[in-house]
Amino acid sequence: MNEIRDLIVGIDFSREFSQIAYFDRKAGEPVSVAQVVGSTVYEIPTRICRRTDPKGGYCIGQEADYFSRERDGILIENLYEICEGESSVAVGEELAEPWRLASRFISGLLGLLGVSDVVRNTRCLVVTVPELSSIQVRNLSRACEEAGFLREEYMLMDYAQSFYYYAMTQRRENWNRNIGWYEFCHDEVTFHRLSVNAGSTPVLVRLATKESRMLPSDESGRDESFGKFITDTLGEELYSTVFITGGGFSTDWAKDSAKALCQQQRKVFYGNNLFAKGACAAGKERKENNNLRTYRFLSDSMILANVGMEMRIMGAPSYYPLIEAGSNWYEYHPSCELILDKTDELVFVVGKAGEPEKRKIAMQLPGLPSRPDKTTRLRLEMAYISREECIVTVRDLGFGEMFPSSGKIWRESIRWIPDPVKDAAAKEKES
Repeated sequence: MNEIRDLIVGIDFSREFSQIAYFDRKAGEPVSVAQVVGSTVYEIPTRICRRTDPKGGYCIGQEADYFSRERDGILIENLYEICEGESSVAVGEELAEPWRLASRFISGLLGLLGVSDVVRNTRCLVVTVPELSSIQVRNLSRACEEAGFLREEYMLMDYAQSFYYYAMTQRRENWNRNIGWYEFCHDEVTFHRLSVNAGSTPVLVRLATKESRMLPSDESGRDESFGKFITDTLGEELYSTVFITGGGFSTDWAKDSAKALCQQQRKVFYGNNLFAKGACAAGKERKENNNLRTYRFLSDSMILANVGMEMRIMGAPSYYPLIEAGSNWYEYHPSCELILDKTDELVFVVGKAGEPEKRKIAMQLPGLPSRPDKTTRLRLEMAYISREECIVTVRDLGFGEMFPSSGKIWRESIRWIPDPVKDAAAKEKES
């Protein structure tokens, strides 16, 4: 380990196994860390154990298995599932909150780096999980802060975003070509396509899940079925690179299908440490490199709407952006102050990323105090509780001593982009 300052660390926190990687500045790339020194096994069981011997404390992974088996430690095996909820769990005679256990696990992973005062020497910690819910965001955010990190020193993301950063920081030619991703989970394989629209400004990069297929368990049938799946998904389109992740794939049975993957001079990579390295690459890109500043990543976990307002700024009519598509919903909290002029409502201009059509959404302010024009000052705050749902809060600030604040607060839940299926279900429920 040759890194002692300005560490950039990526953690893959998953159901069965987790991983940790750091950016090696001499090698110029992320490097995975094993729990056992000298080992090339980077998967660490997502388990934690509270030791009951005189030394006490918590241990993780293989060490947790040992102390629970040999020293009567209290083993917690379903840590990931615990962090998907908000209920405390019994650890011996005590109750522990999910975020506290996650913090112990994260601290244990960081200890594998072998750096004294690892928190002080870490510039950026990035934690990635398969999918992020609002509960997980709260638990993991509090866990990172409990471990000693300030809000600006850590980031959370899902596997899709980790994949984007890993793929886009590996090879420059990936910046304008399709990239394929086969995600294995036992007998099921899912194909995702990362496509780059180089003709847009900013450049839009979309990750779409195209199709899934169950594979037979016997090797010959598995090879044949996966080969057909490759033909169906890749087709005749040009792909610069194809990545394969997850348990269920093996070069032992993938004979003919491996040849199909490598057609058209495609580069093929297989490995299970992509997400930890991708998280690490994300920290390096966003904190230091900023090479992808003109690229906008869009996936099912990202905000898809551009939202702003038409207003006068320094006396001139302008469009003021509030929300930009391609942002993480869980870390986006825009706010501003504005003064009303000849209106008693707020009108937002909304557009979907990559589409020219715009529409307007009005937010009423019932009970707004009657004042002369340009003497009502409001504070506007936005916070997402999911990718689709945004809570808009407006506070009356008054206008100095002439017009004191009424203390009124308006709050509304808005989905900027309609979902026909959800809207129809909501109307049916109301009726």
